Amino acid sequence: MLVGLYQIDLHIPNSGSLKSKRFVLKSIKTRIHNKFNVSVAEVDGNEKWQRTTLGIAMVANERRFIEQVMAEIFRLIEIEDEVEILQHQLEII
Repeated sequence: MLVGLYQIDLHIPNSGSLKSKRFVLKSIKTRIHNKFNVSVAEVDGNEKWQRTTLGIAMVANERRFIEQVMAEIFRLIEIEDEVEILQHQLEII
């Protein structure tokens, strides 16, 4: 059994309040969870209007499968107009 942990730091340039930030994040988190059946949570930057860190976790039997799914998640976020990816890090344990 392998666990994939993906950390993605995001900038939300058009967010002017926590409410608008959470609206954008909820949409992204719901799409990721529904499409890939992974756990998604805001793990840092909770009180900042334009910055956040998403934590994504999944369990699988193969390293390659985790890498493929996380790459697809990266692409899904990358094409999102409301956010910019600042950093991302994948750890498989």
